[in-house]
Amino acid sequence: METEVRLDAIDRRILRALQTDGRMTYDVLAAEVSLSPSATLRRVKRLEETKVIAGYVALIPPERVGLGLTAYINVRLEKHSEVHKRNPMDLFRASVQAWPEVVECAALTGEMDYLLRVVVEDMAHYSRFIMETLLKHPSVEDCKTSFVLDRVKNTTAVPV
Repeated sequence: METEVRLDAIDRRILRALQTDGRMTYDVLAAEVSLSPSATLRRVKRLEETKVIAGYVALIPPERVGLGLTAYINVRLEKHSEVHKRNPMDLFRASVQAWPEVVECAALTGEMDYLLRVVVEDMAHYSRFIMETLLKHPSVEDCKTSFVLDRVKNTTAVPV
C-alpha cells in the first residue's frame, strides 16, 4: 500500500482548487491559493511526483453520451476451485478489466465479494451484459442488481 504524503494547508487548497477545475492555469491557481505562480508550480509538480495527484481526466456524464442506465451489481464468486485452475478471484479480477460497461469494481467484506458500477445504454444492453458476460463467467456464482433512479450526490472530489 502507498504511504501517506504529508500535506500542509496550502497543498490542501491546491488540491481542492484542482478538483474543482483541473485545467486552471498556474496563474489562476496561484492567485486562488495566495502563492506565486512558480511556488505553485513547484508544489503541483511535487504532488504529481508523489502520486497525490494521480492524473487529469475529462468527466463525461454518461447520459450525455447515450449511457442512460447505471446499475450497481453485487457479485458473489464460487468458493471452490480445482488445483490446476486459477483462483476464481484472480480470474474475475482479470476479466472485469476487459468489460467496458464496468466503470468501477470494488472488493467487499460481507456476503458478496464484489460491487460493480455498470453504465449501459438501456435495459436491453444491461440484459445482454448480465446474460452474455457476467453470468457466463466461470467464477461468478450469483449477482444482485440495484438500478440508479436519481443521483443525489455525485462527485469525484475527495475531502482534502
